[in-house]
Amino acid sequence: MKPINDRHVAKPGLAVVEIATADDETAFAIQATRWAIAPADRTTHAPGEPGVRLRCYLDLKQQPAP
Repeated sequence: MKPINDRHVAKPGLAVVEIATADDETAFAIQATRWAIAPADRTTHAPGEPGVRLRCYLDLKQQPAP
C-alpha cells in the first residue's frame, strides 16, 4: 500500500485505518459501519500473505453512515 499522506491525519479526529480480513465482503462490511470519508472500492492481496487488506480514511467528527 502507498504511504499515508500527512493531510489524512493533519487534525484531531482524522484517521487512516487498514483493515485485514479473510475476504472482500468482510472488509467492505466493516468500512460501511464506520465514519469513512473516502471509502475504498477495492481490496488488495499480497502474494504469500493470508486474506485481503483495505485502507479507508475516517473523520470521527462526522456522523456514521446509516
